[in-house]
Amino acid sequence: MTSVDVVVPVRNEERCLEQSVRQLHAALCAMPGLVARIVIADNGSSDSTARVAARLSRGLPRVRVLRLEQPGRGRALRAAWSTSTADVVAYMDADLSTGLSALPTAVGMVASGAADMAIGSRLLRASRVQRSLRREVISRVYNHLLRAFLGVRFRDAQCGFKVLRADVARRVLPAVQDQNWFFDTELLVRAERAGLRVAEVPVTWVEDRNSSVAITRTALEDLRGMARLRRELGPARVRPQPVFAQQAMRSALMVHSDVVSASLVATAARFAVLRSLGAPSRSGSPRAHR
Repeated sequence: MTSVDVVVPVRNEERCLEQSVRQLHAALCAMPGLVARIVIADNGSSDSTARVAARLSRGLPRVRVLRLEQPGRGRALRAAWSTSTADVVAYMDADLSTGLSALPTAVGMVASGAADMAIGSRLLRASRVQRSLRREVISRVYNHLLRAFLGVRFRDAQCGFKVLRADVARRVLPAVQDQNWFFDTELLVRAERAGLRVAEVPVTWVEDRNSSVAITRTALEDLRGMARLRRELGPARVRPQPVFAQQAMRSALMVHSDVVSASLVATAARFAVLRSLGAPSRSGSPRAHR
């Protein structure tokens, strides 16, 4: 039997929490060969999320609540995964935008040893995705930039659906600095740089139009995180064709010319200049080249 802790990081999710947890609980109970637990990681909620979570933990077996006073999805996942005693750890977004049909495949790949980490990817051909053009463009631009400047091989860094062995989490987490939304990307980049096997699985994903995520602020935080990793880890090990990033930027400008796209363009241009000149980082020390 494989034990799995599925973490649901929440902050002010009173609207959807009960329905999502009950749906997730039913799906886990239907998966054979698993001893599964749901961990509701409440990070700084100010609404009735804590009361809903407490009620669920009393009414459903193997539902646990972890309360953190400070906000931050990365902070919540770090706390839950670091204290887990399960063989496998995972996380799902509270709104369950990612369909649960991919969960058995992802858990099975990790539990069997076929992969060290399995992540949902909305950019695989077999995936079925419903989201706004704005979010589609931002996601594709961001992931092209990751491939161009950090040389990653995975396609979708930020799908809220990830499964990994608990020992892998304990190995990688100490190096991950971000406590918020960039946590996902940094975890994946460091896992790949450590030689771990990251598998992508196709998913069904439907955008929650009531999501409280601030897209513009999150995009800028992610770009700053990408710049930090570039300074720390050095340039891409495998140099991809630069046309990827250029084409993505051109598409973004054509269909989405608000502050998000403008910020992406400016930041990407700065990265390109620094990369071509081999300029030092802000601290003045030369970049490391590996």
